[in-house]
Amino acid sequence: MTRPLRPTDAELAILRVLWSQGPSSVRQVHDVITAGRPLGYTTTLKMLQVMTEKGLVVREEQGRQHIYRARHAEADTQRKLVGDLVQRAFGGSAAKLVLQALSTHRTTPAELKEIQRLIAAQKRDKETDHG
Repeated sequence: MTRPLRPTDAELAILRVLWSQGPSSVRQVHDVITAGRPLGYTTTLKMLQVMTEKGLVVREEQGRQHIYRARHAEADTQRKLVGDLVQRAFGGSAAKLVLQALSTHRTTPAELKEIQRLIAAQKRDKETDHG
């Protein structure tokens, strides 16, 4: 079985549009990703065609229009990308990733509270497994 392909930065930009707006036409995607930067419509179309071939998006015909949607949920894609990053850059250590992220990026009080909630849940799971 072949390993799923990682989306490029440009493909992630398109996926973010599809995740936030839901199924969209090429024009709708193009209008969002080109806000503030020039990019030809045919380039957006070609990127969506390649993403369809790679299995990142699904194309459906609605009359004369093609509507694209992300094949996988945002959280699933993020999990896959983080898992890959943990393996490649941090030798499989999620702790090293978290420590690096916390030391290099500002964290809001709400984010810290969510991190603490996740740590507490992990501790409970470990205690349940060994208790």
